[in-house]
Amino acid sequence: MNSTVSSDAKALAVRSILMMADGERAEFDRVVHPAAVNREDDVEPPAARTPGPEGFWATAVWLRTAFAELGYDIHEVVAEGNMVAVRTTMRGRHVAPFVVHAEDGSVDTVFPPTGRTFAVTQSHWLRIEDGLVIEHWANRDDLGQATQLGWVPPTPIYLMKMARAKSRARKAA
Repeated sequence: MNSTVSSDAKALAVRSILMMADGERAEFDRVVHPAAVNREDDVEPPAARTPGPEGFWATAVWLRTAFAELGYDIHEVVAEGNMVAVRTTMRGRHVAPFVVHAEDGSVDTVFPPTGRTFAVTQSHWLRIEDGLVIEHWANRDDLGQATQLGWVPPTPIYLMKMARAKSRARKAA
């Protein structure tokens, strides 16, 4: 891959991460391939498991709903061939229930808002095809995020709040 293509692929990969926090719906059509797959969608809402821009947009909405002030700091970007790796820090404030879904799409776990902030490192791996993101994988510090947000270790009161929030989410689904 020549340096121009590599530079374009890097910029596209970085934008695909940043737009999760601030992108408009139409931008997802310009960045994400219609057949794109998010390999990290196994705990996301059913709408986020849809291929292409619609699924990636649903992931962004899911994250933005639970976490205000959502943002990413980009630390390193490396490209080789059609693969781009991006090391980031994701940050935000937990302001609404964060709903984790089971494989069948049902509500599995709900974390009621704590109002706390978090900042955790992540690595995103993106495959680029036809100038668009077609595949995404991530390695995230979920335990670090859960600890910073007060989900782990849970207090008895927080466990009761989780049960109540899960009941509400299931009724709403």
